[in-house]
Amino acid sequence: MGARVAVVTGGASGIGAATCRHLAAAGRRIGVLDLDAGGAERVAEQVRAAGADALGLGVDVTDRPAVDKALAEVRSTLGPVEILVTSAGMVAFDDFAAITPERWQRVIDVNLTGTFHCCQAALPDMVAAGWGRIVTISSSSAQRGSPLNAHYAAAKGGVIVLTKSLARAYAAQGITANTIPPSGIGTPMQRRAQEEGDLPDDDVMAATIPVGHLGTPDDIAAAAAFLASEAAGFITGQVLGVNGGSVL
Repeated sequence: MGARVAVVTGGASGIGAATCRHLAAAGRRIGVLDLDAGGAERVAEQVRAAGADALGLGVDVTDRPAVDKALAEVRSTLGPVEILVTSAGMVAFDDFAAITPERWQRVIDVNLTGTFHCCQAALPDMVAAGWGRIVTISSSSAQRGSPLNAHYAAAKGGVIVLTKSLARAYAAQGITANTIPPSGIGTPMQRRAQEEGDLPDDDVMAATIPVGHLGTPDDIAAAAAFLASEAAGFITGQVLGVNGGSVL
């Protein structure tokens, strides 16, 4: 059997890029998908330089034909997709009363519907193989609620329940589905939110985390790589919090 093929959405930066590196180190071939096509190719180049096969593609996860086309290209270049990590997403901060229907829909489309598109497009390969790993990246905001981004929390809550539903639907076919809800992770997305005044500085955030410091994208990626491994075959439908103890 050749190296299994893993597709990582949102793979151009942050958690997604770290996950690409961890999966490549585990011997996977990597399809790096991101809205930022140039960034996806840069990460693919880094993976190839480290000795693994990789393909970088620009794709908007809200565009189902584009998702199908990207996965078809991964399939033809690297092989059938047996691992999927859905890290693509967008965060938004708005008072609830100020959320427009258009803003609500966009946040749902990117975070929840985009995850649906990618899972549905990848699953036929896993079913055919009788083996698969789906790891979705959700959010601790979906576990505890968030007064300033109800749309984001609702979308990520949907991701959690979608993941559990996939776990039940496909367990008998050798496919697992688990979700990681991060909290307090130093990513480009978090830094942008801090620069815009939507999140406090690192030291303020760290004071709310029992371990006393922020996490890194590698912390999430390590957990994702384990859940995507052969060793994790008896783990499915689970919410694995990687959050320094901030959500128990």
